[in-house]
Amino acid sequence: MSGSATSCEECLLIHPSCAWCAEEDFGRVGTLFSRCDLSQNLIYRGCEAQFIEHPRSVSSILKNTPLSSKSSGSTQHDVIQIQPQKISLSLRPGDPTTFEVQVRPVEDYPVDLYYLMDLSLSMKDDLDTIRNLGTKLAEEMKKLTSNFRLGFGTFVDKNMSPFSYTAPKYQENPCNGYKPFPKCIPSFGFRNLLSLTDKVDRFNEEVQKQMVSRNRDAPEGGFDAILQAAVCKERIGWRKEAYHLLVFATDDVPHLALDGKLAGLVQPHDGQCHLNDKNEYSASTKMDYPSLALLGEKLAESNIFLIFAVTKRHYVLYKNFTALIPGTTVEILDQSSKNIIQLIVTAYNNIRSKVELSVWDHPEDLSLAFTAICQDGQPLPGLRKCADLKIGDTVSFNVSIDAQNCPPQGTQKSFTIKPVGFKDRLEVVVDYRCSCGCTRLTQANSSRCSSVGIYACGTCRCEPGYRGAHCECGEGEVGTANLAACREADGKQVCSGRGECTCNQCWCFESEFGKIYGTFCECDDFSCARHKGILCSGHGDCHCGECKCHAGYIGDNCDCSTETAACVSEDGRMCSGRGSCVCGRCQCTEPGAFGDTCEKCPTCPDACATKRYDTELTVLCLYKTENDCVMKFTYSEHASECAAAPDAATVLLAVVGSILLVGIMLLAIWKLVITIHDRREFANFQSARSRARYEMASNPLYKQPISTQPVETVFQMHGKSYNGGVH
Repeated sequence: MSGSATSCEECLLIHPSCAWCAEEDFGRVGTLFSRCDLSQNLIYRGCEAQFIEHPRSVSSILKNTPLSSKSSGSTQHDVIQIQPQKISLSLRPGDPTTFEVQVRPVEDYPVDLYYLMDLSLSMKDDLDTIRNLGTKLAEEMKKLTSNFRLGFGTFVDKNMSPFSYTAPKYQENPCNGYKPFPKCIPSFGFRNLLSLTDKVDRFNEEVQKQMVSRNRDAPEGGFDAILQAAVCKERIGWRKEAYHLLVFATDDVPHLALDGKLAGLVQPHDGQCHLNDKNEYSASTKMDYPSLALLGEKLAESNIFLIFAVTKRHYVLYKNFTALIPGTTVEILDQSSKNIIQLIVTAYNNIRSKVELSVWDHPEDLSLAFTAICQDGQPLPGLRKCADLKIGDTVSFNVSIDAQNCPPQGTQKSFTIKPVGFKDRLEVVVDYRCSCGCTRLTQANSSRCSSVGIYACGTCRCEPGYRGAHCECGEGEVGTANLAACREADGKQVCSGRGECTCNQCWCFESEFGKIYGTFCECDDFSCARHKGILCSGHGDCHCGECKCHAGYIGDNCDCSTETAACVSEDGRMCSGRGSCVCGRCQCTEPGAFGDTCEKCPTCPDACATKRYDTELTVLCLYKTENDCVMKFTYSEHASECAAAPDAATVLLAVVGSILLVGIMLLAIWKLVITIHDRREFANFQSARSRARYEMASNPLYKQPISTQPVETVFQMHGKSYNGGVH
């Protein structure tokens, strides 16, 4: 396909391995499309390396601050948990490049925990349990971090039908007439009761002030509350340099997007903060519930780990949510929330024990592939997550990135790689290497192109009406004089019949067998002599019909080696002094000499030809009889006798006979085994037959179809009641 490229840019788009030769005089005696090829082929054909355009994808690190090992103090702006922090990529389409990302969760990192609680009536016992949660939770979290802050918020549901009780008698007290619990507060969407603070006693105070509410349907409006807690960063008080934990405690299922249409809410959630001066969600009755996608996006933007603390019967549902919302875990909440502290600690440890990379603003024309290298050091292709980590463990990820196409020149794109829930991130800036450096030297109306063309990257792009390598010819300038310049001699074909004459110059055709070249297309690299079907025996290169042998080989087809080591005999003489070494092999000239080094066969008497002696056989000879019949003999230094080798016919008959004998024996054995088996089966049949004692005319399984039952014929009529009367 490289032959179809007429410019450097077209060549680069064909394949990542293609290169372009921008040397002006390159290819003048070659084919028309020979500038686009593999780099090694261009150099082999005479293009100097400095003129080869072969851009490759490269990466360069712009910011590479080392990873931190421990967080300390109240300011954490210098804590680094991902390395590098900024990288630049120059991509050639189809040529992927790889870079490494390292992540290390530091020890003693600050933690912000916001406790979001369902205040529906079914959670009354849970509210009583957590009245002193702040103090106890702070004591446990101090074992994990020295910098801990706690916040508190509540939710119920949208205060509108059919989600809540809206009749006038329920407006102030939805529990009106409800005997088990006659007093409760009206429904509401979300309230931020305590922004994040290190004064945990205030958490206990706010919890003790709260009362439960009552809604009509089972699902709750908790996802409204989660979204507001995530996007209202300043009102909630999330710190940039801290882990963000959002604990969502409920005992029922949530309302999802489109549920609001039941109450006439058709406006989708806008994903914005809508807390009023009273820290209440003011758009609860104006917009629909948020979707899972919107919820996951906003949680990730705020680097929040969401912990679902739910009852056992809803565990599976919320577990499915975790697959759709990154950075989310689910834990089982006991009745009355008795295990809430242990639940939070367990969830926090689970979050800290894993690292997962996410990609933000991923350009569609870039493909990314991840390989995780976790604590065991083994590469895991296709994974971007490591689990079961300890605080301080460093994990790495190899990221391979490839561009699919070339955008308009000058285009630059960027995206972000960040660990889920971390504030740290890696910024990746991408530009594209789709142009050649030689295009910067483009000359319009260049003298190299007869002032009627554009010179770029070694070639001329002629204006309409002109043609030729230098635009030196006009369209249709073909005559006898021009054709004569393309003939090697009078009477020969134009361009040897293998090219086209244009502007007094031959442009050779392409061939599927190789390259045609030369001033008159008289040469090629595939018409040389072959040895065993291999051009130049594989030991040379074909140039204009002649093999140019590599070092160590000679001959018309380079099949002759100049090495002589194989011709030296044991006594150090060349071919034992009985021949000459040609092409690395001995050619024996003395009668009786044979073998790789022309060894001499011992003289064997003719009498030995018909005898065979059981003697030590040490030498294999060739003995030539008077009628030129070559016979094999073995000679013994100890017995001085020769014995003829076994006759070929005898050996053949012995082998065939052995095969037949073995086959007959196997058939006999098989027949014997079958006979024994058949006799045993027949004996078993006879034994079973002898045990049958019933008569042949009687079948023990047969039952008569007619049965007889006696009927009582004496009736006692008196004293009986029929149809209510006594007779």
